[in-house]
Amino acid sequence: MNMDFVAERGLVLLGCGKMGSAMLAGWLEGGLPASSVWVIDPNPSEWLRGTGVHIGGDLPEAPAIVLIAVKPQMMGAALPAIAAMGGADTLFVSVAAGTSIAAFETALGAESPIIRAMPNTPAAVGRGITAIIGNTKTTAAQMDLAEALLSAVGQVVRLEAEAQMDAVTGVSGSGPAYVFHMIECLARAGEAEGLAPELAMQLAKATVAGAGALAEAATETPAQLRVNVTSPNGTTQAGLEVLMNGAHGLPPLMQNTVAAAAKRSRELSNG
Repeated sequence: MNMDFVAERGLVLLGCGKMGSAMLAGWLEGGLPASSVWVIDPNPSEWLRGTGVHIGGDLPEAPAIVLIAVKPQMMGAALPAIAAMGGADTLFVSVAAGTSIAAFETALGAESPIIRAMPNTPAAVGRGITAIIGNTKTTAAQMDLAEALLSAVGQVVRLEAEAQMDAVTGVSGSGPAYVFHMIECLARAGEAEGLAPELAMQLAKATVAGAGALAEAATETPAQLRVNVTSPNGTTQAGLEVLMNGAHGLPPLMQNTVAAAAKRSRELSNG
């Protein structure tokens, strides 16, 4: 990130809950001076108070970036605080689910460069992935700046169209919850086979975390990694025959899960 540019003009963070705090921690660790950050949050945490950033008070007239990290239901009350910053000089980046670029253009002005982003909760440990898309007023340099900013909490990918954001929501935005539930189910299945609850949960957590790390680090595809650990007529094959059943196994279940989340994302975006 061009820290000098952001440090000189300032960064305004609207909302500092779990996601906002994770990003702020990443920026400060990356060298952004606390004195260059203004946070607008009605209930600042003790951690936030100890960072040295400005909390409330007079905001810069034209900061380099305003990052919007409030919950969608609080958007109407929060936007007036930054509406005066609208225009070509300030880049707005929103990580609020379900609020379209068009809605921000209405609130902030059609000339405002606006980037919509969808991060996910592993951002809290620097392992998130965020998808971004900008409006027609966003320059290539501003897209690069947003990518650098959001890279503080994980990977960043760029979309071709805003309509893809609903699918991203269904896969990576909501996806961590699917994986958490899989851990729950794997642990319960271990308990049913005679393991103590604590041991079953430890095995399930480590297995999912380890498999995910291996999938990300390996050059082989996940399909090949699956084949690699599946001996003919062995235990893994026996389990996979249940899991990979095309009628009532994981494939149709996962497709229906992602489709339901994407459908709900479209409904929320359309009001």
